[in-house]
Formats: sequence, C-alpha cells, structure tokens
Amino acid sequence: MSYIAPIRDMMFDLEHLAGLESISKLPGFEDATPDTAAAVLEECGKFNRDVIAPLNREGDLHPSAWADGKVTTTPGFKQAFRQFVDGGWQGLQHSAEFGGQGLPKSISAACTEMLNSANLSFALCPLLSDGAIEALLTAGTDAQKQRYIPRLISGEWTGTMNLTEPQAGSDLALVRSRAEPQGDGTYRLFGQKIYITYGEHDMADNIVHLVLARLPDAPAGVKGISLFIVLKVLEDGRRNDVWCASIEHKLGIKASPTAVLIYGDGKGEVGTGAIGELVGEANRGLEYMFIMMNAARYAVGLQGIAVAERAYQKAAAYAKDRVQSRPVDGSAAQSVSIVHHPDVRRMLMTMRALTEGCRALALVAASLHDVGRAHPDAGQRAAHEAAYEFLVPLVKGYSTEMSIEVASLGVQVHGGMGFIEETGAAQYYRDARILTIYEGTTAIQANDLVGRKTVRDGGALALHFAARVSKVEEALTATGDAQAVAMAGQLRQAREAYAQVVAFVAAHGKSDPNTVFAGSVPYLMLAGNLMAGWQMAQSWLATRDLPADEAAFAQAKRATAAFYCAHILPRCGGLRDAVLSGADSVMALPVEAF
Repeated sequence: MSYIAPIRDMMFDLEHLAGLESISKLPGFEDATPDTAAAVLEECGKFNRDVIAPLNREGDLHPSAWADGKVTTTPGFKQAFRQFVDGGWQGLQHSAEFGGQGLPKSISAACTEMLNSANLSFALCPLLSDGAIEALLTAGTDAQKQRYIPRLISGEWTGTMNLTEPQAGSDLALVRSRAEPQGDGTYRLFGQKIYITYGEHDMADNIVHLVLARLPDAPAGVKGISLFIVLKVLEDGRRNDVWCASIEHKLGIKASPTAVLIYGDGKGEVGTGAIGELVGEANRGLEYMFIMMNAARYAVGLQGIAVAERAYQKAAAYAKDRVQSRPVDGSAAQSVSIVHHPDVRRMLMTMRALTEGCRALALVAASLHDVGRAHPDAGQRAAHEAAYEFLVPLVKGYSTEMSIEVASLGVQVHGGMGFIEETGAAQYYRDARILTIYEGTTAIQANDLVGRKTVRDGGALALHFAARVSKVEEALTATGDAQAVAMAGQLRQAREAYAQVVAFVAAHGKSDPNTVFAGSVPYLMLAGNLMAGWQMAQSWLATRDLPADEAAFAQAKRATAAFYCAHILPRCGGLRDAVLSGADSVMALPVEAF
C-alpha cells in the first residue's frame, strides 16, 4: 500500500495542542497561519506519497554501494533529492535570509515526519544538513554562514556530523583526530571517523563535514575538542584529503550510506591532511556540536513516530483484508477479516495510540521551541526554551523505543506473513531498531533527563509539567462525562507515580548516583508515557470544539485517547516501582558473574 500522510491528525495537533494560531502572531512567523500550514502539509503529503515513498522498498532491496572510495546511492535517490530541494523542503524552517522558507519548527516537524514515514533512509540526508545549518547559525562567522548555509539549503551541498571514532563511541573525551594549524588560518586534519551518515554519496555536488578534532595544545578530555569545517571538494575544485574507506552493512536503513572516513591519508589533490577551518572558538567544539546533536535528537524522535505511523498503516490495511477464523462472539458463521478479532484490535489500538500520543508530544515540543525563539519577551523565550529542552530526551528516547514496539506489533498483526520480507512489515522493524541507538542511546537520553533536566534544578521543571497535567485532570473531571472521569483517574495515578520518581531522582541523584541511574531509563519511559498521555487527554477535551461534520474524526480521537489512558498509562506504576526499589537488584551481581 502507498503511504498516506495523516494530515488531519497533524493539523488537529498543531491547532488544538501546539497553539499554531498563537505562534503565527509572533514576530517572524506572521505567515504561519493554520491555512498556510494546511496548504504546506497537503503539498508535502503529495510529494512524499508520489516521489519519496515509492523508493522505500527499492532502497531496502538495492542499498547504496561503495567502490574505490565513491558511493552510488539507490537508483532514483539522486533524482528524488533534486526534486526535494527544488521544492524548497530542505529550507522549510530555515531563515529566508539564506534562502529558506522561515516557517516555524512546528510546521516543519510535521513535514519531517512525513518524509521519514515515506523513506527513512532517504530522509537521513536532509536531517544531517539541518543539523549542520543549526550549528553554523549558532557558532559560525558571518562569512561561514554566507558561504555554506545557502548551499546547504539549496541542496547544492549536504552536511554531515563527524563525532565517532573506533575507540570513541559515545565517550567523546577519547576523540583522537587532530588538527594542525597551517599559519594561514586553515588547518590540516588527520584521523578516522566511523558511522558517518551520508559521509559519501552522489546526490549533491559537495559535502560539508563538521568534524571534531584536537589542536596540538588542546587540554585533555572533552574540554580540548574543537569543531572544524572540512569540504569534500574545495571551492577551487580540488579534491580534499578526506576519503571514504568503506560503508557499513546494516540491519536496516540500508539505503543510507554509513561511511568510514579517513582524514589525512594523502588520497586527495591537496597533499597530506584534509584542509579545514575552525568553527567558533578553539576547544569549544563539543559545545557547538551539541547544538547540531540536539536538533538531530529531536529529529530522530520524529523518525520513531514516522516509522510507527508507516507500520500502523500497513498493519491496519492488512488486518482489514486478511480473512482468518470466525469471531469469538459468534456474530458470523464464516471466517472474517482479522480486524474483527479482539486481540488484533488491541494490537492496532496500541500502535495507533502510541503513535498519536508521541506525535502530539513532539509537535507541542516544537511549538515550545518556536516561542522560545520568537517571543518578544526574554523571560518567555527562556522559559519556553527550557521546557523544550526538557522534552527533547523524551521525544527522542520514548518515541524511538515506542517505534520498536509498534513495528514489532506490526509484524505480529501480519502473523507468519510479517516474518517474510516480501510483505514489507519486517523492514519497518529493522529500520526502527537503529533509532534507539544513534544520536545518543536511550540510556544517554535518560542520563540527560536525570542529570541536566531533573537533578540540576531539584526537579522544579519536571514538577512544573506535573502541575500542567493536574489541570487537565481537573478539566476532564469537570466535564462529568464517564469516559473523561475515568481518564482523569488514570492520568492522576500516572502523574503521582511520576512525581514520586522525580522527587526520588532529585533527592538522590548526587548522593547515590548508582541507585538513581540504575532506574534512569525506566524514569525516561515513565515521563515520556505520561507526557504523551497528557497530550492524548488534551486531545479528548479539544474534540468538543470540532464542528459536527468532523464527528467521525472526533469519535476516533476520543476512543484512541481513552485507550491510551486505559492501556498505556498503567505502565507508569510498574516503572515507578522499578525506579524506587529496583536498583539493588540491578547492581547485585559481581562483574565476574556476567
């Protein structure tokens, strides 16, 4: 089946949860009205359905190929990328000053989800370019911004992020790549980088590598890392000394070339050492790279939602078509399509509720970022940006863990046919599996949630969100509707579990870190579950404002929200118990027992 973008659900979230109308009143976003958003999403949906989605299966069957340092992407990718950038999609959220559309992140996020649903492997190239643009906007000189950003937005060039080395996975203090100053403002870079997404390809004329490396006099550890721009091809046409030694053979996202890059091997046309230029101040590279990484982490959360949506669409279509067994209630004498069976309904509703909850959370997070960028009051900007930063590890960690569950359920709905590659369900499962790993594993997101987002301020911001959840409980109860009252009780129990964990983490994070970090991932999963459930509950309330001709949509949204609260929110109690009383068993075995 073809991918159909869930535009109505996205627009509902943007208008009723993310506050798009208010965002369109902020300076610089005046054109971002709901009408504009609907038109953009409609065109984006058509483009991804007709151009990008048909290449998804092709990319899995015919991945990118490496030969003699060059990568040839899946047939059709190069032409599709040209259509993508010519349509202005790369610059959707970037400044008009550099050739972008200047739309808010909330609208761009919906379009990013569509692109990733259509073809996750393809979407990774624009994702990295977006991150490079964000880093240059923050840390680049005016000359660097003018030189690189317009070309990244136009798709003439693409961007990469070069952090990982064989000995330095997530521990970037171990980075050994070095940069030697040349006395003319340039540097020569030497070293090896691995897992570089779209580190070599044929879809654009040039690649802008953002590379972490050490200067000769740099201090040890993360405080001695600088950030450099290294072009694949210099502007005078010479091939720089950065060489693709190979690409990885992966479980999923096979069409996305994951490169091993060698800097300073003497294979270019510039002598030995890749010529680069410093970004920002020396020894602050990790700080700058985190800007790119944070943008990428949010985008990977969208990838999780995107893959889940695609897996759900495929499973729902199969369930309505596959005839198997008579209904357990005896309502038909003959076999019926499996969508009539209660457990298949449970699986489909789980897939649907998790996907919609995470989508709502991600779009609300994007709207916080929009206000944090554009609000005229500095205090409002700071408060909204802090709220966005709190949600980023949840969007990344919870949404990607969710995507594996949803994609796995998609295989299960298909039964034996799901285990066969030809049906396509397995590809979503394989593709989803990377999402909890790259741009920081789930544990790294959880460590961020514990250390920077909870312990640092004594849990104040975390409990601010709990207070907002409490207000939704009150609003649900006030309706007097039996379904809403039940949801309020389920939401309250989840919120209380969350508040207990926040208090525990804030109290013991510094004094007993092993105990707290043993439960860091359960804490993240609890927080993500609650925040998505909060948005589903908000959705239930918002459906009361929909016109009569949307009664079917409103009923489906309410049913999905009620399912989330009844079936997904109860997980929070078990996660709380694991955090509060499970640490001793995590650390009980001596190392030699493993």
